[in-house]
Amino acid sequence: MVKRASNDHQIHELIASRWSPYAFDSRPVAKADALSLFEAARWAASSYNEQPWSYLVASQDDPEEFAKLLSCLVEGNQMWAKAAPLLVISVASLNFKLNSKPNTAAIHDLGIAACSLTFEATARGLAVHQMIGIVPERVRELYGIPDGYEAVTALAVGYVGDPNRLPEKMRERDLTPRSRRPLNEFIFSGRWGRASALVAQVPQR
Repeated sequence: MVKRASNDHQIHELIASRWSPYAFDSRPVAKADALSLFEAARWAASSYNEQPWSYLVASQDDPEEFAKLLSCLVEGNQMWAKAAPLLVISVASLNFKLNSKPNTAAIHDLGIAACSLTFEATARGLAVHQMIGIVPERVRELYGIPDGYEAVTALAVGYVGDPNRLPEKMRERDLTPRSRRPLNEFIFSGRWGRASALVAQVPQR
């Protein structure tokens, strides 16, 4: 199952076909594929090449570790993410290594790495569902995360499963077509809120 974007302008197929399912199949993620996802994250762009990302990883192959990482998600996310074969928590280094000054680009750069990881996954037929619903304090406690680092998001990784196995509300989310705001609602020129001439006359579907 793929929920392709109904895009107004031409975009790469990887972008059009990327989506975030709630339903995951039990099929495991091969080690080679998992390594390629993190290799893609490794080569993401970052301010001053700081690479301020780290990852905590657990797979269904190790039930104890999987349960530990799963417990760091909020209850609503645990309900569906427990079916994913691979769970990841992303951690940002908040200060530059060279001078310990705050790295205000750290969260942005962590997002770029997540984007690289996600599109590598999409290219391999995998799906990634990113979530902000985690308990950072529990992550810090269970994994001994030091000061200056912050758990930011979690990622469920695997193959798209059967949405009919989901509770009704989540099943509807998986089956509902994707949608986005039109370009003229967020591309501005001259002043805030005034659509740029680039998009003001662009017909929207």
